[in-house]
Amino acid sequence: MGLDLERIFPASGPVVLCILDGVGLGRPDDGNAVHVARTPNLDRLLQSQVACPLKAHGSAVGLPSEKDIGNSEVGHNAIGAGTIVEQGASLVQRGLANETAFTSEVWRGLVQSQCVHLIGLLSDGNVHSHVEHLHALIQRAYQDGVRQLRVHILTDGRDVSERSALEYLEPLEALLTRCSVDGRVFCVASGGGRMHITMDRYDADWSMVERGWQCHVHGEGEAFPSATDAISTLYAREARWNDQWLPAFVVVDDQGEPVGRIEDGDGVLLFNFRGDRALEISRAFEGRPVGFDRKDRPDVYYAGMMQYDGDEGIPANYLISPPAIEETLSHYLLAHNQRIFATSETQKFGHVTYFFNGNRSGYIDASYERYQEIPSDVIPFEKAPDMKAMEITRAACEAIVSNAFDHIRLNLANGDMVGHTGDFLATVRALEVVDQCVGLLERATIEAGGTMIVTADHGNAEEMFQLDRKKGHYKLDVNGKRQVSTAHSVNPVPFVLLDPKKQWSLADVENPGIANLGSTLIHLAGFQPPKLMLPSLLQRNGG
Repeated sequence: MGLDLERIFPASGPVVLCILDGVGLGRPDDGNAVHVARTPNLDRLLQSQVACPLKAHGSAVGLPSEKDIGNSEVGHNAIGAGTIVEQGASLVQRGLANETAFTSEVWRGLVQSQCVHLIGLLSDGNVHSHVEHLHALIQRAYQDGVRQLRVHILTDGRDVSERSALEYLEPLEALLTRCSVDGRVFCVASGGGRMHITMDRYDADWSMVERGWQCHVHGEGEAFPSATDAISTLYAREARWNDQWLPAFVVVDDQGEPVGRIEDGDGVLLFNFRGDRALEISRAFEGRPVGFDRKDRPDVYYAGMMQYDGDEGIPANYLISPPAIEETLSHYLLAHNQRIFATSETQKFGHVTYFFNGNRSGYIDASYERYQEIPSDVIPFEKAPDMKAMEITRAACEAIVSNAFDHIRLNLANGDMVGHTGDFLATVRALEVVDQCVGLLERATIEAGGTMIVTADHGNAEEMFQLDRKKGHYKLDVNGKRQVSTAHSVNPVPFVLLDPKKQWSLADVENPGIANLGSTLIHLAGFQPPKLMLPSLLQRNGG
């Protein structure tokens, strides 16, 4: 890799990147938790002359269309790469459309198994998966002569509306019924909410994966005659349950036996394309070390929609090659002996390391890097909206004033993780804690003689209710109440530069997005940004 950079002025103090996860710029009204929260530090910084909105969704982060919401994975990829990288959703869409996914040895291995099992998130959120991808897989399996196919659904309610599972399930069950002819059996076999089973990340809660394993593999869960009956019954039973938190269920036959246990000789495809919440269940199927007893792991042919970790080769079999990000911000800084510190809590630790570094695990150069993970609490986020923001901030402040690091980056997860619960008051509290942290980071940066960028990877907390963008008002339910939104948004995110020495002003950049941050951070470190990155958002005062 050609990583040479021209030094254009001496560095003066550390460069700090503070990512406020899920904090976008939305309508200034009472549906915007960022607006309602008391945030004097952010309010003051946003009045800076060196501030502007940045795009963080759609084509600005390598997603297929402007309707596609941003997310933490693609956001951190874009910031770290400093350029727009075609992402998993787009790569999978093309691979299925041009059928290259179906001409591979991996697909042949799956369809030649005695029963094909498809596991994944059932929605069109296009963050972890897309229901159209699932339909394409089912239709091709039918075309290729598969006789037995089972779908194990994970209900969303996070990247889409809270209780929208039946909107995706009904067409899916209709398609499976159409394929169940001439002795073939295609059906839904099991399911449950994405935040209750299967989709844990960063080893935060292996009990989630264990519940999913027992449900999908061994058919353990409450029994129902169909998935539609399961979800309808669970909705009626507990009004507080949204799709994220539905308990595990299994579909059974007339004799009460699960219709889709996973057994020796079967093929299993995880059709999610995003890596963070796919790694642990993949480890379980591939026989790698996991945090629970697998109880007679079946011998199956396992594959992922994509490879979720290229360094560890997880999974070994996959349909679509992941995006290649060779030269990241970290690579450039390390090539010039810049000392790096990165920290967050468990929920977002992989984002400031793995995703930020181009989907690579571990250190790039351990002699110049230090990563500090703050363990997340395993409790509902709305019950403890402070999360670990203060602990992360203390770790970052110590690194800033230590004179031991040139580049410090951190992620405060509260706006995203608490925003996803749909609890407005808890989200307001979360943002007030984040604002206190910004104030502490500001003081540490000034003390160290450095500069700090405050930004976000995507929006969320600024739009806590479903907005009808055409009509310009919030959607109402049958009782006239606003419909809660637990999804990310397509709103822009803030860019603010804390520049105590008044050395910088905004450059004239067309359609600025978060991918412009890579070159901006290199610029602040005193180097001429590389041509392959998008231009810097800044220009140095005085030339």
